[in-house]
Amino acid sequence: MPMPKDEIQQDYINAWRNYLDSLDLAIKKLDTDIKAASEMTGVCTDEWCEATQHVIDELSNALFSISEPRWSNPEDSLRIKQLKRRVHDLYADYRTVYSQVGSA
Repeated sequence: MPMPKDEIQQDYINAWRNYLDSLDLAIKKLDTDIKAASEMTGVCTDEWCEATQHVIDELSNALFSISEPRWSNPEDSLRIKQLKRRVHDLYADYRTVYSQVGSA
C-alpha cells in the first residue's frame, strides 16, 4: 500500500532537517578545532591547514547546493542562511589562524 503524500513529505522533511543537524554539528566541531589551533603555535601545519581548508570547502559546497523543499517553513530557510553565515565566519577564522602561521 503506497504511503500518503503528507507522510512522504514529512519523512522527507525530517531527513532534510537531520541533514542540516549534521552540517550544524560539523561546523561546531570545526569551529572548536580552529579556535584551539589559534591558541597553540605550531598546530596549523601544512597538512592540518590543507585538511581544514578541504572540510570548509565541503561544508560550503553542501550548504550552498541545498535545495529547500517547497513545503519547508520560514524557520528552515532562516536556519540555512545562518549556517551559511557561520561557515563564512568559520573560513574567516581559519584564514586568521593560517595567516599567523605564515607570519611565524
